Amino acid sequence: MSASSGPDRLAGSAWRLGDHVNTDAIIPTRYLNTTEAAELGPHCFEGLDPTLAEKIAPGDIVVAGDNFGYGSSREHAPLAMLGLGISCVIARSFGGIFYRNAFNRGLPLLETDAVEGIETGDRLRVDLVTGELENERSGQRFASTPIPPFMRDIVNAGGLIPYVLAESSAG
Repeated sequence: MSASSGPDRLAGSAWRLGDHVNTDAIIPTRYLNTTEAAELGPHCFEGLDPTLAEKIAPGDIVVAGDNFGYGSSREHAPLAMLGLGISCVIARSFGGIFYRNAFNRGLPLLETDAVEGIETGDRLRVDLVTGELENERSGQRFASTPIPPFMRDIVNAGGLIPYVLAESSAG
């Protein structure tokens, strides 16, 4: 993987979460009175660990197991993660509605069975074009399902609405 960074290449510390993390654990319902990512971010993951948001740095990467983001259809979950500065989520699988909401809001997701080889604190490098993941601690490289070009364009635009607005103004 190239050392360069850009919208399709990410690097950050891993935060390993478990299986079946639902949207209530990502952002509790008591914070659904706003859609401002910056206001939601400090409360992200309160349902799992009330101190986790203050530990995560901008650019960090969430790594989870099966069914990440299942539950309600709220767009607040990916917004809270973006407000916290999370650059990417890697999991074995995602809840279907969360998957669509994340891309619509500009949060890239990668699916792979290799999540067991990643621990909290590992430094990861992610290539969204090829789907290649590199764990700098172990030197291991993993494959994930690459994000299709159209969906990367949406992520790079900052979400579906900015993407559509840019496309319509471009003619």
